[in-house]
Amino acid sequence: MSPDSVTPGSVRSAAELNDQIRALWRRAGGTLSAQERAEYELLVVDWASAIRGEVVEAA
Repeated sequence: MSPDSVTPGSVRSAAELNDQIRALWRRAGGTLSAQERAEYELLVVDWASAIRGEVVEAA
């Protein structure tokens, strides 16, 4: 997945995003290229947003 294919504001669960982050690290072998780093950063931002949304729903 390239950073361009990540849809801003897409509805993905924190668990799904976490799985994507883990898969990215596995594919990269523990060292991220510049493109993978950009993808990782987008995934982490989306993950943090999803976590906040899940906490608000639980409250």
